[in-house]
Amino acid sequence: MKKIVLLVLLLLSATYTRSYADSLSLSGEGAILIDSDTGQILYEKNPHKKLHPASTTKIMTAILALELGNMDDIVTVDEEVVRLTDGSHIALEPGEQLRFEDLVNALLIESANDSALAIAKHISGSIEEFARLMNHKAKELGSLNTNFVNPNGLTHEGHLTTAYDLSLMAKYAMEIPAFRDIVCNYTYTIPKTNKKTEERYLKSANRLLYSNEKINVDGVSVPIKYEGANGIKTGYTLAAKNCLVASASRNGHNLIAVVLKSNGREVFADIHKLLNYGFNNFEKANIAVKDQFIENISIEEGVYPLVAGIIKDNLSLSIPKGSLEKIERKIIIDDDIIAPIEKGQTLGKVEYYLEGEFIGQVDIVSTLDVEKIQPMSIWEKIRERWYLGLIGLFILIRITAFFIRIRNKRHRRSLYRIPSSFH
Repeated sequence: MKKIVLLVLLLLSATYTRSYADSLSLSGEGAILIDSDTGQILYEKNPHKKLHPASTTKIMTAILALELGNMDDIVTVDEEVVRLTDGSHIALEPGEQLRFEDLVNALLIESANDSALAIAKHISGSIEEFARLMNHKAKELGSLNTNFVNPNGLTHEGHLTTAYDLSLMAKYAMEIPAFRDIVCNYTYTIPKTNKKTEERYLKSANRLLYSNEKINVDGVSVPIKYEGANGIKTGYTLAAKNCLVASASRNGHNLIAVVLKSNGREVFADIHKLLNYGFNNFEKANIAVKDQFIENISIEEGVYPLVAGIIKDNLSLSIPKGSLEKIERKIIIDDDIIAPIEKGQTLGKVEYYLEGEFIGQVDIVSTLDVEKIQPMSIWEKIRERWYLGLIGLFILIRITAFFIRIRNKRHRRSLYRIPSSFH
């Protein structure tokens, strides 16, 4: 849960949209391009339009499989899984036993609908309950317009999502090491089982990983295989048309592109255009550095009047190439900072702007503990101000001496006074 909360906070604080292309001439009806590390939106087209996701649904199925399942489990396929299977499959049979790991690979590489159902039933006991988990997880990740009815993406009028929501799911999924390890592959072999005497050889439909077939990208014929591509998932139904969620990395710059409801192989051209746009126009830049000194901050009622404020975490963002020097920062210190203060406590923030547009922020934290000044007892006050006592005693002695002199003087006068009876 903490990971999810941090993810949502990161998206809220660091996400912005910066597009320099009015149109990339995309075939898909819905599309989005994000920085997969920060969640920044770099380009979007109808990002919140509800569309059928087809087998890109299996990204969410895999998330739950990897978080709730055990790769070493042995799964026994039941009759319902076989009966409900339609479309792409690996010919599972009732009573067949497979490793859970093999089913997850079949889910993501072969896009096997029967594997999706088998995984759902193994984790939740029923397809309906698994769909409920899918929707709950989607909302946790910040999805706004998603409703899943099944784990495989077969067409249902209520089974809908958006390019934006899918980008959140893909970003989260790519943070799971096992997910990354699977989707970067395009082949997999399932060994013999109690029902199959031969191995099953699987191959991904994500041709971005391997295909030398040519497509037209902005008038240029290029291979479908994309430099730096490392996932994620294709999808197709008559209602959804061609869908693709793709990821790619170049020089430490990680992007995710989503295209929904495209036409045939144009979905690969759409992805090329999105990724090219991201890599050609943006660069990854270190905006803030952890432990960088910001300023000395006043502390009220503390044993120290000031404490050094430093940046809590690194901040790395996708920014337009050549714009690093244009970034401006705004330092905001919290009002009325009163001791006690703990080391690492947030005392303010630094906001970063590019051409007046907010692009991200980091917290300013204390470098040390600052205890509150404790009120002194009367004896402590006396001990602390001993010199005042000496001064007071000196003044008292002088006053006493003054009055003694006056008294003595009056006494002497009375002794020398001649009584009136002698005159």
